[in-house]
Amino acid sequence: METRDDLLIALKKTTLGTVTKDSSIEEKFQNETLRPILKFQNDLLLEVFRNYAIKQKGMFFTLSPEKKTMYVENSIQKDIKFRNSLKGIVIGLFTVTEYKEYILNSSNLNKRIMNLIIERIKSQIQLLELVD
Repeated sequence: METRDDLLIALKKTTLGTVTKDSSIEEKFQNETLRPILKFQNDLLLEVFRNYAIKQKGMFFTLSPEKKTMYVENSIQKDIKFRNSLKGIVIGLFTVTEYKEYILNSSNLNKRIMNLIIERIKSQIQLLELVD
């Protein structure tokens, strides 16, 4: 029987980004663990952000494209509860080994996670229109 870790490793079989012998531990973790998880969770992350924007009185949907990108950055950087929710969506797909690696440098890796999520959402902002 496959373990949880075996199933999670199978989901992340492809490294996204370049990993060399000179890559830092954080860069290696980002490209081997974080990027595959974010790619896998992309649709969920977009829907979570859409729901967040709706619950914040839907103002996001009336903004210009430039202001929408600022809204994405500000909401993820300043709303701690929302930020923790997004972080949980990513950390929940760590293997036990990855989690142990993560906790050794969680502060820097959290910054990477948030920056990657922000850039991912901003690059797909046109997909965040209201859906009935």
